[in-house]
Amino acid sequence: MIDSHCHLQFNAYKDDYGEVIKKCQAKGMILNVVGTQSDTSEQAVKLAEKHENIYATVGLHPIHTTSTEVDEEEITFKSREEVFDYGFYKKLASHPKVIAIGECGMELFHLPNSVDKAEIIKKHSESFLQQAKLAQELDLPMVIHVRDAYDEMVEVIKLQIKNYKLKILQGVIHCFTGDWTQAQKFLDLGMYLGFTGVITFPPRKTNPEATAALLEVVKNCPLDRILTETDAPYLAPQKYRGERCEPWMVEEVVKKIAEVKGESVEKIEKAVLENTLRLFGKIKKPLKGGID
Repeated sequence: MIDSHCHLQFNAYKDDYGEVIKKCQAKGMILNVVGTQSDTSEQAVKLAEKHENIYATVGLHPIHTTSTEVDEEEITFKSREEVFDYGFYKKLASHPKVIAIGECGMELFHLPNSVDKAEIIKKHSESFLQQAKLAQELDLPMVIHVRDAYDEMVEVIKLQIKNYKLKILQGVIHCFTGDWTQAQKFLDLGMYLGFTGVITFPPRKTNPEATAALLEVVKNCPLDRILTETDAPYLAPQKYRGERCEPWMVEEVVKKIAEVKGESVEKIEKAVLENTLRLFGKIKKPLKGGID
């Protein structure tokens, strides 16, 4: 199994990350540990150095381009503001275990009260474009965060392709939760879609249509464009709702995709492995499977 987006270096695992890795090892997993700013990116690389089938992604998350109050079900904190340091991230991303640039993109769900929305879009766009430039220079794909900004992100990606004269910008839209119309725009740009435990959640009373729309995306998305993720320690699948999410829980995401598509779990696992190896070219296909 593959968790193509987790944060195993976060403080949520500081006391038992070794035990979590053992659980993943028992299930024969490949993990992509994703950074969100300079320190967590460095920590992701250090973790990847220790285990053959753990890899790292380095970059600056949009919520860290400003200081923002973040209030989620699992955690509440104030983000630390950081300016994207091209030289620092270039050196870090040159490590052989770094497979992508990110998580970067656009976040319009958590907005600082003191900053105009247009200014936030500008800051997120500029940060993303710098990281896209680095991804191109190092020939790495991108891990793209989008929340409440699907249309805006599509335009920024188009701008990136135009500015840097790329035919296709390789990357994945992490934790996709939009509708099929939005999904098609990213697919048309050559993107992959990453699905998390959100697809296992029951319909929300306040917005049941959103769940149906997301499952329509899962059903319609070409099998060769799907990645499986957890975003651990966040977004535990419904079976484990209320618990700290761990990478091995991605098996629930695989089961749900298989159910929605009317396919076997084995077929979905095989397709996801092929997709992951295709997008993240530096991942080595495990001969025996699993983290060692």
